[in-house]
Amino acid sequence: MTLADRKERGLRLLEEMLGREQAERTRQAWHDICPDFEEYVIEFLSGEIWSRPQLDRRTKSLVTIAALTAMGRSLGLELNIRMALNNGATKQEIVETLLHIAPYAGFPACWEGLALADKVFREREGGEAGD
Repeated sequence: MTLADRKERGLRLLEEMLGREQAERTRQAWHDICPDFEEYVIEFLSGEIWSRPQLDRRTKSLVTIAALTAMGRSLGLELNIRMALNNGATKQEIVETLLHIAPYAGFPACWEGLALADKVFREREGGEAGD
C-alpha cells in the first residue's frame, strides 16, 4: 500500500468517526499547529493503526479511552469519546470503561475521564456540562 493510499484511507476513516465537519476542524487545528503532526495522524494512526481489521472500531475506541484516561491526556480523550459514540459505543459502555480503570489508573484519572465524558454527552444532547 502506498503512502497516498494510506492517507486516503486515513482521511476517509477520520471522517467516518467524527463526521465531515468535525474531522475538517480537527485536521485544520492539527495542521495550523504542525502540518507534519496532521500527516502522521492521518497516514499512520488513522490510515494504518485504526484501519487494522482485527478489532472493531467500538472496541478500539473503548481501549483508547482507557489508555488516554490512564495517561491523563484530556485533549485526546475528549476527541476519542466523541469518536467512540460514532463508533457504536454507548454512553453506558464509556462510563463503565472509565469506572473499570479507577483501581488501575487511580480514582482522580477516572473522575477526570467521567467529567469529560459528561461534557461530551451533554454537548451532544444540546445541554451544558454540569446542568
